[in-house]
Amino acid sequence: MTETKYCPQCGNLLGSADIAGRQRLVCSAGCGYVLWDNPIPVVAGIVEYGDSVILVRNKDWPEKFFGLVTGFLEKKEKPEEAILRELQEELGLVGEIVGFVGNYAFFQNNQIILAYHVHARGEIQLGEELSAYKLIRPDNLRPWPFGTGPAVKDWLVRRKPGS
Repeated sequence: MTETKYCPQCGNLLGSADIAGRQRLVCSAGCGYVLWDNPIPVVAGIVEYGDSVILVRNKDWPEKFFGLVTGFLEKKEKPEEAILRELQEELGLVGEIVGFVGNYAFFQNNQIILAYHVHARGEIQLGEELSAYKLIRPDNLRPWPFGTGPAVKDWLVRRKPGS
């Protein structure tokens, strides 16, 4: 990620200023612009398809990296609608939300992940953003330590009887 250096309103350099006890980037010319750099909401789906969970690989990801179906919300879209839309766009599947898994801070990407458990049906058809998918039985699913991995970990713990 590249650091923002110029004011998007007037084009002047940004400088640092203390605002409410935090260092923020502000317009050096005084046009009033403040780069708040607030986290971006992202939706993620732990998608059950038959007796497996679908993991996907984005075209921009390393060859061996797979993760959950994820995406950004559209204007005036509820998170529940967004994950179902992403499932349709990325895999051609129709989904039904089973429940909300939780929200997770992904500091490396300045995101807040809203994770859902989703059941899907239909025939898988890869969308333009994906290069591959794989089906993993839940007993073989191992969470990863960042991004959507903590949601997978929580979901696995909750689905086991007696946990």
